[in-house]
Amino acid sequence: MRRLDKGAPLRAAMKAAELDIPRLAAKTKDVDPTGEGLSRALVGFIAGGGKTAREECSDRAAELIATALGKEVDDLFQASVFTLRESTSTRRLQTDERRKSELPERLMDQTELSQFLRKSMSWIDKQIQEWAQEHESHWPGLIYVGRSRRFDPHEVLAGMQRQRTSA
Repeated sequence: MRRLDKGAPLRAAMKAAELDIPRLAAKTKDVDPTGEGLSRALVGFIAGGGKTAREECSDRAAELIATALGKEVDDLFQASVFTLRESTSTRRLQTDERRKSELPERLMDQTELSQFLRKSMSWIDKQIQEWAQEHESHWPGLIYVGRSRRFDPHEVLAGMQRQRTSA
């Protein structure tokens, strides 16, 4: 869903209902059948007027906000050309793009891998040690070249993804 008029009708409805962002977020939990509701941060992104405001939101978020304000969804939002079923966070899109475009076809040393993953070298060491203890094998993508370690970034990311989905 896309906010109407950069969120002006939404902010006007909030003002008429005498709700600020934290109270509106709390009210979305009351109207949500699952009891989950929306976080204050997400409501702030959707209702805000600053540079961090989001023009797009999921259908679920739009429905919860409209219900909490006692309005019809069409009064505050318009249907987008495409439907978003989940969060409008750009973080996943950026990391997916980074994985596709920035992954080198060569092996990385530990310094390069830590910069790429945005993790410390000690974090990588800890992952290698924990993986070896649990699986009695090397961390995915770890290759010993002489006395130094090299990493296949494709295998490292695939192994981290498998680890996240199995946990």
